[in-house]
Amino acid sequence: MINDIKKDAEERMSKSVDVLGVNFNKIRTGRAHPSILDGVSVSYYGNPTPLTQVANVTVLDARTLSISPWEKQMVPEIEKAIMKSDLGLNPATTGELIRVPMPMLTEETRKGYIKQARNEAEAARVSVRNIRRDAISTLKDLLKEKEITEDDERRAQDEVQKITDKYISQVDKALAAKEDDLMEI
Repeated sequence: MINDIKKDAEERMSKSVDVLGVNFNKIRTGRAHPSILDGVSVSYYGNPTPLTQVANVTVLDARTLSISPWEKQMVPEIEKAIMKSDLGLNPATTGELIRVPMPMLTEETRKGYIKQARNEAEAARVSVRNIRRDAISTLKDLLKEKEITEDDERRAQDEVQKITDKYISQVDKALAAKEDDLMEI
């Protein structure tokens, strides 16, 4: 019973850290990476569709993405969607191929992205702490119902705290790596 609570808490905390990684991928650095366009939706026959489902996104060089739509009539739609996204990107079309150059990041932009990364990291920390709170609450309920002893509850709380500390440190490491990546010129 206690092991199930710890296992559930650890799985949920792991998912929080995974979501943080996905959110960090959406924050643009100076380098081109296809995941930058993951949040872009294109109007495909009237339905909003993720860009990756209507085109192939590849990296041409360190600063340029290449988008090859599967249908030629999607080129203007994809261009519009990229311009409307708040990524600050200006696509250039050559026939059926769309090139998206990554502009150099200014000091101000870098600081803005670092602030955004810190907010994402704090949201992940809050999520991990909420999961800890839920697990400890469940343990206290078990103690009230006399299904576990006080010693078992105390030991389980300590183990849940250790799991929490582990995932909080993972969030901190991911944030430090993202900040280094953003400050790299």
